[in-house]
Amino acid sequence: MSAPEIRIDQLTGLRSVLAPGRADRPDAFVRAAAPPRADSECPFCDGHESETPPEVWAERPGDGGADTPGWTARAVPNLYPVLSGAGAAADVNARGESGLASADDPLGRTSRGAPADPFASTPASGAHEVIVNAPEHATTLAGLSPERFAGAVDAWRQRIRAHAAESAYCHLIVNEGSEAGASLVHTHAQLYALEFVPVTVARERERFTAYNERTAGGHLLEDVGAEEVRRGDRLVAVDDDALLVCPWASRSPFELRVIPRRPARSFEDDDSGTEMIRTAITALGELLEAPPLNLWVRTAPSDASEFHWHVDILPRLTIRAGFELGTGVEVNTYPPERAAEDLRGVI
Repeated sequence: MSAPEIRIDQLTGLRSVLAPGRADRPDAFVRAAAPPRADSECPFCDGHESETPPEVWAERPGDGGADTPGWTARAVPNLYPVLSGAGAAADVNARGESGLASADDPLGRTSRGAPADPFASTPASGAHEVIVNAPEHATTLAGLSPERFAGAVDAWRQRIRAHAAESAYCHLIVNEGSEAGASLVHTHAQLYALEFVPVTVARERERFTAYNERTAGGHLLEDVGAEEVRRGDRLVAVDDDALLVCPWASRSPFELRVIPRRPARSFEDDDSGTEMIRTAITALGELLEAPPLNLWVRTAPSDASEFHWHVDILPRLTIRAGFELGTGVEVNTYPPERAAEDLRGVI
């Protein structure tokens, strides 16, 4: 089995991870949804700890031993990792991207008389964990009790903190439904501790920084949130800690964004927004009958002095086709104002 590696597209400078081992996942190329496993067959259920790789962390109120029952949330290495182990600590100055080229981009090092190798690659080092959100056989986040949901989000924060110091960026996701990329139905998150800052995240970091400088201390997402509250047409819910909005430039129908009301760089170092994340998941479940969805946490890269974390939730209701894939421009057939109105009706 070949080790994972990072490759950089010659035309765009965008990275991709080649992880051939993931083709060995069960049903890796089967399009039809597999029937859900029963509790007795699920490796993520309480009592099945021997069916996963050895745990790297667990919240276990009864103080039992590792890989034993009695936990409320649990993290294990991904059995089919995108990243090949915990590599050396990230060199943020080298890997923090400010544009399409970066220090480890072979074309970025081209000089007269010294042609670069456009097919060079580097090891795809880092950590890739699965965080099991609850011991019960719940198939969605919406199926968790409020206590279990809060415990899951707290587990996400703890695991990001565990990797943040030695990573350039930590990306946490939840995939629900086979259409959204989930291969196991038991609710779980995945954490990628990356040794580089993805271009999309780097661009967001730069816009936060530029806005802060232009406005002499303003915070971009705080100001956007305040304007969403004032206008109201894309606002789904608001409480003392956070807002729930359908973003102005939503990429697909019923996209949601959770925005903390007080600027905070890092999701892992803030304790707000948990209830609003649950509100978002519950509303989508009630309105759209538990659609397949992707959730990701946008937290600060390690080198960002100005940032504002948020959580994005994207129901998988449409298919990305040639236009979207070829241009990187999404087509949304359901305006966010209409989606917000629908969602307000079930909250």
